[in-house]
Amino acid sequence: MNLEDFREFCLTFTGSTEDHPFEDENILAFKVMDKIYAIADTDKFKSIDLKCDPVKASMLRNLYQEVQPGQFKDKRSWNTIDTEGALDDELIKEWIKDSYSLVVETLSRKKQKKLEKMDED
Repeated sequence: MNLEDFREFCLTFTGSTEDHPFEDENILAFKVMDKIYAIADTDKFKSIDLKCDPVKASMLRNLYQEVQPGQFKDKRSWNTIDTEGALDDELIKEWIKDSYSLVVETLSRKKQKKLEKMDED
């Protein structure tokens, strides 16, 4: 997966926005309702960080050498995915979608309803 494919895919999700929330302007984060669900370094796009259920995160790390504990956020519930490894782009996209969904589930009901309304428009 390359940076442009990653960026375009993330922006397909309802309410998804891109931001540079950290001091390093090369760090690009994708958010839904101001909550981050994906992070990448735009200068050297070699990996992405995605939110993940802690049990699944551990399982994925055991199954794939391209999956390591997150480098930007909580290592328990974030994974760093090697985008230059042998992982299929479709599998990475599935994990991006899972990350987005996990974040949406943590939103207040009010924000979820707002997001649903955006999806209808």
